[in-house]
Amino acid sequence: MLRSAQLKGILPAIPTPVHADDTIHMDAARALLRYLLGQGIDGVVPLGGTGEYGALSRAERVRMAELTAQEVEGRDVPVIAGVLDPGYHDAIAAGRDFAAAGADGLLVLTPYYTNPTQAGIRDYFLRYADESPVPILIYEIPYRTRIAIAPEVLHELSRHENIIGMKACNTDMWHFLRTVAGVDESFAVLSGEDTLFPLHVAAGARGGIVVTASLLPTAWQRIFALASEGKTAEALALHRSLIPLMNLAFAETNPGPMKSVMDLIGVDAPAMLAPLVSAAPALSAELRTELTKQLAIFEGR
Repeated sequence: MLRSAQLKGILPAIPTPVHADDTIHMDAARALLRYLLGQGIDGVVPLGGTGEYGALSRAERVRMAELTAQEVEGRDVPVIAGVLDPGYHDAIAAGRDFAAAGADGLLVLTPYYTNPTQAGIRDYFLRYADESPVPILIYEIPYRTRIAIAPEVLHELSRHENIIGMKACNTDMWHFLRTVAGVDESFAVLSGEDTLFPLHVAAGARGGIVVTASLLPTAWQRIFALASEGKTAEALALHRSLIPLMNLAFAETNPGPMKSVMDLIGVDAPAMLAPLVSAAPALSAELRTELTKQLAIFEGR
């Protein structure tokens, strides 16, 4: 059973390579996972927003969870599958399917569209945790869901034995500081923001679920090592050198820009799923130049 102590370091949020017919490109997905595993990642997160969860069919989501679990089998690398359904019954059914496919944990999104109260959010996660076959992480990303979880609610949820952590994407640092100040000691807060990662680690995050770590895992591992050792100024300086890459990677909706350049790491599957479209050619070309430069720096290419 996955433990909160295993949630640390760099866990890339990975895109889902697909064919033109919207089915998973199995060879490209395996190539991505093998690249990341070869770089010593600490965990992997398929089927989140970066994985285009909402655009994949239910069957393809399960296939991606299964493929990911198969590739990491035998390694101390937890697979945390995203669950982004807005309704409880679809969300718990998806979680059970992913657990049966081999996922070690689930990253469960705050229920959205229905505009729940804080009491409703609390009850939703408690019910999910009670019924989930594997431990869960709370996924709070208010700029996508339009719903923030109050720190006091997160404090309470952190004490449930089957809620072992969270992906924190609330860009309000005061909210983050208040959250970390009151969660259970066993609860693993993970940064979900590439742009704030070293600050989150300095403030108590145990690592992060990082989007651009799919492109540059080594760079993010170095930033984490520095930040977790208290070398915050050095971590920030290294992080600053990645700002051009992050600006380009997020200039259009993720993962379009990233997918367009992943052939540089041996993953040639740039197709996107509707309603997302491929990155603009000029943006893709600029990102390709920047990633080539960073790969030379961090991987000696």
